[in-house]
Amino acid sequence: MIEIDICKKLLGAKGEMHLDVDFNIKEKDVVALTGESGAGKTTLLRILAGLEKANGIIKVDDEIWLDNKFSLPPQKRRIGFVFQEYALFTNMSVEENLLFVNNDKEFSKKLLKMTNLYELKNISVTKLSGGQKQRVSLCRAMMNRPKLLLMDEPLSALDPNMRTNLQQEILTLHKEFGTTTILVSHDISEIYKLSNRVIKLHFGKIVADGTPKDVLLQMSGNEKFSFSVEFLEINRVDMTYIAVVVVGGQLVEVVVNEREAKELKVGDMMSIKVKKNHY
Repeated sequence: MIEIDICKKLLGAKGEMHLDVDFNIKEKDVVALTGESGAGKTTLLRILAGLEKANGIIKVDDEIWLDNKFSLPPQKRRIGFVFQEYALFTNMSVEENLLFVNNDKEFSKKLLKMTNLYELKNISVTKLSGGQKQRVSLCRAMMNRPKLLLMDEPLSALDPNMRTNLQQEILTLHKEFGTTTILVSHDISEIYKLSNRVIKLHFGKIVADGTPKDVLLQMSGNEKFSFSVEFLEINRVDMTYIAVVVVGGQLVEVVVNEREAKELKVGDMMSIKVKKNHY
C-alpha cells in the first residue's frame, strides 16, 4: 500500500495554484494520471521520486519516504522512472545502460529477452529506433526491481503502431513483475488498455477517481452520427453485445450484432454509425 497526502504551491499557466492530493494506491495497481496540461501530474511524479520538495506524507508499506521532518533521498526510494525523452546514456550499449543501474547480468538478460532486445545488447543506443530506445528505458527502470514505477507520457513521441507494441511490452512486464505503477498519459486508449484505475487532476485537485470506464466514458451510443473508431473491448450483456470504442479522445459504448462481435478483435479500426433512439 502506498499512502500519498501532499501539498505544494505551484505557479502554472493560469497563475498560482496548490497541488493538494490525498489518496492510496494498492500494491500491483496501475494508476493513470490524466487531466489538462498544468494540472500537476508531472510535479506529482517528481515529488514521489524525491526530485521536488513538498509538504505532507508519502508512505510505502511501512517505510516513510516523506513526512514533515524527513525526506528519503531519491536514490533510496527504489523508484523506476520512464521519461518521454528516453534519458539514456548515449556513450553506452543497450546492456551497459541496464547494468549501470544494477550489475545483475542475469536479470538484465531476462528483461532484454522479454522485450526482444537481447540480440541488440551490444549495440550503441544511438543506433536504435525510438521504440527500441523506449524499451531500453523501460528495462533500465526495472533493473532495481522498483517498489514504484513512474511513467511520464513514455509513448507520446512514438507513432501509433509503435505505441501499440510498447503498450503490450508494458503489459507483459507488469504481468511478470506486478510492479505498482503510476502512468501519466493523455491518450484515452492507452489509459484504458494499461490501467485499472484513473485519477483525473484539475488545477492541482483530484476531480475524478475510479475505473477507466467510470472516469473516461462520457458518451452513450444513442446519438446520430458516424465516425472511425478503435475497438477496445466487446462484452455480451444479456442478448446484446456492447463494444467499448475510442473516438475523438473519448470512450463510447455502442451496440454490435453477434456476427460483428465474433469477427471484431481488440485494436480493430472501423467506421460505424449510431442512430438516435426515438421514444
